[in-house]
Formats: sequence, C-alpha cells, structure tokens
Amino acid sequence: MPQVPIIMPQLGESIAEATIINFLVQPGAEVEAGQDVIEVETNKATMAVATPCRGRVQDYLAQVNESYAVGAVLGYLEATKEDAARAGFDSVPVEQTTNNDSSVVKEGKPASAGGKKVQPTVRGLPVPANAAGASYISPRMKARIDELGLHAADLSGVAGSGAAGRVTVQDFEAFISNLEKQKLTPASSMRVAVADAMRRSWTRPLATVGLPVRIDAMLAHRKTQKPKSGPALYALRALGIALSENSAVAGRLIGNKIVHPSAIDLGFAVEAEDGVLVPVLRDADKKTLSELVGRYDELVDLARQRKLPPEATGGSIATVTNFGSFGLIWATPIPLPEQTLVLGIGAGRKMPHWDPAAHAFVPVTEAYLTLSFDHRVLDGGAAGRLLQRVAALLSKPEEL
Repeated sequence: MPQVPIIMPQLGESIAEATIINFLVQPGAEVEAGQDVIEVETNKATMAVATPCRGRVQDYLAQVNESYAVGAVLGYLEATKEDAARAGFDSVPVEQTTNNDSSVVKEGKPASAGGKKVQPTVRGLPVPANAAGASYISPRMKARIDELGLHAADLSGVAGSGAAGRVTVQDFEAFISNLEKQKLTPASSMRVAVADAMRRSWTRPLATVGLPVRIDAMLAHRKTQKPKSGPALYALRALGIALSENSAVAGRLIGNKIVHPSAIDLGFAVEAEDGVLVPVLRDADKKTLSELVGRYDELVDLARQRKLPPEATGGSIATVTNFGSFGLIWATPIPLPEQTLVLGIGAGRKMPHWDPAAHAFVPVTEAYLTLSFDHRVLDGGAAGRLLQRVAALLSKPEEL
C-alpha cells in the first residue's frame, strides 16, 4: 500500500521550524483525514500537525524535543491508493520518489526523515537576528558567532584582550570553554524570540514618562460590571480612544516619513510559560469596554495555553501591560520593535490626597501610568499629553 508523508506544515506566515513535543497517536493506530497526530511548539504557540488523509500510522521519523524545518517529513501513513489520491499524492510514479521528496507517495519503508532536521537557532525564528554585530569583532569572529547560533550581544560581558578592546578568537573560545563548565539549560524558542525582539527594540532611543492617577472611579465602576474588566483593559480602551483622536503619535519613523497606523489594533501583555505573549484586540477605538471584555478574557486564556489563533497576533500599533499584577508600582517596559508605544499600569496604593473642601488629607487609591516610547517619533511633551489624555479617560470609566 502507498505510504503518505506526514509533513511539517507552514504553521504561520513567518514560522520556519517547530519543535516536536508529543505524539498524540501511536504507530499502528488508524486515523481519519485531518486528525491531529503530532503536537509541536513554535515560539508563539503550541499547535498540532494533522494527517493528510485517512490511513494507519506506519511510523514516525521525528523525535521529541527535536526541531524540524517546514516541509520536513515527520512520519508516514499507510493508506489505500484511493485515499492517497484524494489527498493529492498520486502525481508522481512510485518508482521515481525519494525520501527527500515530501510531495509524493512512496512504497516501502523509508530509511530516514525527508527534509533537513534543524536545531533551534535565532535565525530560524519569526524574529530573525540579522544585526551586524558589536564593534571590535573581526569578520572571522563574527563568522564563528554565527556558526554557533549566537549574537554579539551574548558576548557583552566578555573583556576583549585584543587591540582597542577587540574580542579575539582566543577570548571567545575561553568564554565558550568556561560556559561548558557551568550548569546549562536550553532556552525555549519563546525565550530566544523575546530576547531578540528586546535587543532589536533597544537599537532605538527609548524614553519613559510617568504619571500618578487616581483609580477609585475605575475600581468602583469595575464592581458594577459583569463580567468584570481588568485594569489593563480599562487602560487599553482609554489608549484606543486617545490614539483615535491623534494616531500620529503611534506612527513609525521609516526613513524621513512617519507611517500612520491604518487601524487602532492594540496588544496586551500576557505572561506565559517562559515568556510573554501579546494578543491583539482589533479596532479597540470602535468597541466599548463591555464589548471588548469577552474577547479579552478569551485571548488571555488562549495565550496562557499558547494556543493563540494567527488572527489574534501581530499587527498591533501599541501594547498595554499591567505590571501592577506583580506588585510593582513603577516600571519602564520596552515597546516591541514594530511599535512606538507601550503603556504600563502599576499597582494601586492608598495615598493621602488634599481635599480643599474638607481642608484635610483624605485617602485615595492611586496608581502610576507609564508610557515608554520611541524618542525619534515622540518628544516628552507629546508623550506627556497622550498620558494625560489616557488618565483623564480613566477618571470617567462609564464613558469607556
């Protein structure tokens, strides 16, 4: 009977590889067309590889905790000629097929996996690191760094012994040798992706401004809502309204042009295992707080499971992060490389506030709002005005 390959699919527009984390169906089991048989992990989510047609799982060529490129053959199904034909695997004669041709059916047991098995590297991720490297690193040294899948930033703590502080090959090899003596654990693809995104963000001049705001009205309003909206969603909705009034402040500087956003699509940070994911709420300026809360809660849950759908990621113009959930009152979050802004909200605290009518200090609940921004696009004045507008909107939560 023909053997139909189970192929690593294109799991996202810019996904180049994925890591096998589990086999959902064991060899010998009968499966239906489109049935999930392998669970894989990218830096964005946990996804599944499905069968191309009905049949019986012959064997797997892939191994758990190994990474495979898109198009690699992960295993084979034993299928009837009719089922294989319906799946489109009948265009090439059997005797012309090879293990490296993942587009055709073949007879007989394969000797090895079709497609190249790869190790996870920074270059294989959706945020490839193609920066030129640090100063005083020779071309030979740069080639060696690339060979090992490292980046010049990984050597920031190495003291170079060469001329003008250059890191020599000897310095590098001593550094690598010393690393091998330490306890090492593999970084997940998400951790590497976050690190690379932050490195690329830091190539821009970034600044942060902050403002204390009273949140008593927001907390009182929240108690009346079913379901309740979290502080981050209040801040996101307020930011959406503010940016709809002047979207230029969320524009990106490309050359000598400011590229204005075409929609107010806002992301929000969700802590996931070994990293942070940023789901996106589309058209946040056109939907009320009550209209956003259901989708917001759904995306939080999917992000924590690392099962965000493609339409809920990417393309946002700013991010909101609630660092107050960790008990922090002040932070300087970094905007994503494709964004100009990130709005943060800290933990609420009881603070004394002077009440002129009572001629006394009264307790109020206060939290800091911070706005981190690309200083090439915004100056302190524009950032301050945007933050003031967000604060004003939060003081009237019933209008959000």
